[in-house]
Formats: sequence, C-alpha cells, structure tokens
Amino acid sequence: MREIDVAVVSAAVAEMCKEANYYLGDDVTKAFERGLAEEVSPVGREVFKQLLENARIAREEEVPMCQDTGTAVLFVELGQEVRLTGGDFNEALNAGVRQGYTEGYLRKSIVKDPLQRANSGDNTPAVVHLQIVPGDQIKITLAPKGGGSENMSAVKMLTPSQGSQGLVDFVVDTASRAGSNPCPPIVVGVGFGGNFEKVAYLAKKALLRPLGQPNADPFYADLEKEMLEQINNTGVGPQGFGGRFTALAVHIESHPCHIASMPAAVNINCHASRHAERVI
Repeated sequence: MREIDVAVVSAAVAEMCKEANYYLGDDVTKAFERGLAEEVSPVGREVFKQLLENARIAREEEVPMCQDTGTAVLFVELGQEVRLTGGDFNEALNAGVRQGYTEGYLRKSIVKDPLQRANSGDNTPAVVHLQIVPGDQIKITLAPKGGGSENMSAVKMLTPSQGSQGLVDFVVDTASRAGSNPCPPIVVGVGFGGNFEKVAYLAKKALLRPLGQPNADPFYADLEKEMLEQINNTGVGPQGFGGRFTALAVHIESHPCHIASMPAAVNINCHASRHAERVI
C-alpha cells in the first residue's frame, strides 16, 4: 500500500489547469499544419495561420489560448493500492482547480445553479470521472471543455435496426447542424453502446485520444474515416468560412449494450483540443 497526501494531488491539478490552457498539444499543432498545407480555401488557410499564431502566443506568453477556459473535466484513474491521506480526495481535486484557475488568471465560467446563475467565482466544482484500477499510482487527465462546443453535442437512442448507417447519419448530421458554432475545425468524440449515461461519458472520453490515432478495432477505425470524410464534405470549413477542414478527427469509443438498445452520443470539441496529464 502506497500513501499519497491529497495536497500533492491538488498541486498537480493546479499546474495542469494552467498547462492545458496555455500549451496546445503537438498532435493538434500538427493537425493545424496539415490543414494549412492541404486546405483548398484561401480563407481557410488564413484561419489555420491564425490558429497556429494564436497557439504560439499562448505558449510563449503563458496566456490562455481561448477566452473560454472551460469546465474543468477530470478523468481520474485511482490505483487500488493507494491510500489517500491528509483530507478529502474530491475536495483536493476542486482545491487544485480553484488554485489553478485563480493563479493562472483563467476565466471562471461555472455557475452554482443552472437556473439561478450565480458564478461560483473559482470555476468549481469540477466534473470528475473516477475509475478504480490496479496499481499504486494516480493518473489524472484534465480536459477543459468550452461551452460553445459543448452546446452542440447530442445524445440519441438509436434502434438496433438502424445499424452502422444510423450511427454515421446521426454523427454527420450533428456535426453539420453545429455549423460554425463550435469554432471549427472540430474534433468529434463519438460514444456508442452502453446506456443513456454511459454513452455520453464515452463520447467525452473519446476526445482524449491523440489526433490521428485510429480506433484499435479496424471496424471502428473505418467508420471513423467514413464519418470524417462525410463531415468534411459538408463544406462548413475552418471557422465556418467554407473549405475542406470542418473536422480534424473523429474518435469512436464503444461499449457493450442491451439487446433492445443502441445508444449514441456526439461530444464536439472546438479546434483547441486541450488536455494535460499527470501520473502521481
């Protein structure tokens, strides 16, 4: 059994909040560079130039790459051989978010109640997905999620008879209807299977995969390619100005489901596909 003080967790989360909002991942930067080289629209190429310049400024000056620094979404893998000491684990995660968003001058976007709308003032509470895994480590992935792209997401309870074509149609239609609202070129996370709540989690988790890394199952890898091609054929283009690059990637995560069900979810991310990771 390994003891870990929750203060260590808070410190790690605080740094991750700043890192995720300041530094765009190499996988996303490479996708921008590919878009700049291959986009057929002159306006679209100009958009990619500006996205690359924006990422450079954010990285070098350590400022947020977008004014919407998002909901702090935490994926936590907690080793079952870990004994947490020094306080409440969930509070430690939120303390880290509170510290990181305050020290990093990151916009606080969370309201305490969805109807009364009073701002919490520190971007807490975070959304936490906790999984118990073998081992004596804690792996934390932070994915700040902006409101504009989140609002374009959807869940649909498909029927088994609709098959793979029904899934493709739902995903492509959702991305097409989103248009310019989620600040394309987008990253499309697709959850498939499970049940109503599981499928939304899968769609969110799918966004964590590095861009350009296909699903390990060739069947779903082919579906990802098909969906990406059809989404890019809509012509929405970078920032909605037209072109070939409406989406940078489509990632599917699947799960077994009930014989009478075929749930599907689409979680759209903007071009700034942000995340940071720590292993403690």
